[in-house]
Amino acid sequence: MKTSRSGTVDHPPREHRTSAPDAPPRAPKRDLLDLAGMDPAEITALLDAAARHAAAATGDDPPPLAGRVVANLFFEDSTRTRCSFSIAAQRLGAAVVDLFEEGSSIRKGETLADTARSIEAMGVDAIVVRHAASGAAHLLARAVACGVINAGDGRHAHPTQALLDLLALRERLGAISGRRVAIVGDIGNSRVARSAVHGLVAMGAEVILIGPPTLVPRSFESLVDRPGGRPGAVGVAHALDPELPTLDAIMMLRVQLERQAGSAISNDFHQLYGLTAERMRKLPGHAIVMHPGPINRGVEIDSEAADHPGRSVILRQVALGVAVRMAVLEWALRDA
Repeated sequence: MKTSRSGTVDHPPREHRTSAPDAPPRAPKRDLLDLAGMDPAEITALLDAAARHAAAATGDDPPPLAGRVVANLFFEDSTRTRCSFSIAAQRLGAAVVDLFEEGSSIRKGETLADTARSIEAMGVDAIVVRHAASGAAHLLARAVACGVINAGDGRHAHPTQALLDLLALRERLGAISGRRVAIVGDIGNSRVARSAVHGLVAMGAEVILIGPPTLVPRSFESLVDRPGGRPGAVGVAHALDPELPTLDAIMMLRVQLERQAGSAISNDFHQLYGLTAERMRKLPGHAIVMHPGPINRGVEIDSEAADHPGRSVILRQVALGVAVRMAVLEWALRDA
């Protein structure tokens, strides 16, 4: 098995359950499970492909994934990720099957792996999975022969979100290397933050994680192996205001009450860590505002910041999500 020290894995070819006896051998399957340890060249290649998709007009070329089938297995609520994967697959010419926990055989006691194997047996070429359990995507990747793309698993990873965040940064700021990026809020419960840290550090950025000690423990400073022993790639701070003048970008995260984060925050969270109009004025003139969504206005971010016409790239992140997921699906399936 070939792996890039990361969540991208090329597996040896395995017989596809629906292949005809005389079908040509399948290429090694590809999974995207995490950005941890991913080589910067691999990340750059995906970002370049996504940028081409973002810039491309609809043409007359045949869709590259015509005849392929992508199954979206979403067992957690989602709007942006699920819709963008569906749109991405359809733009590439693939058919899309949506499966949710409600109404699935999981409600009857079937395991997640058995559900995935049953879906695969119907002729699915790739599975996109979102699940509340950390490690669910890795479990499926071991259970099926088709490619698996992690659309968010518990508190663990959300690699395509990190890729679209990187693309938005690169689009607005140019090179990512040397930039200082703050991620603010509920870091401890955030798969978005974990994947973003791995991607940003791999691309040479410095990351500062900011929030109350209950949500941003100092242990996060050792989240990433620092390339070449470079110091300061990941830092932790518990005060927001002193960091603002030093930033190239600030990513705000919502407090994840569904992961029992409510007991870990105080009533003055917005006062201490919310991105307000006053705090916006402390940022350098070129600094941008990011948020993976959904937004809780008046909690982690005020409307003046979320909707700022010159600084906010929040809606651009959403738009780039389609292009990034097109790049990932094409990478996973085009030669399969």
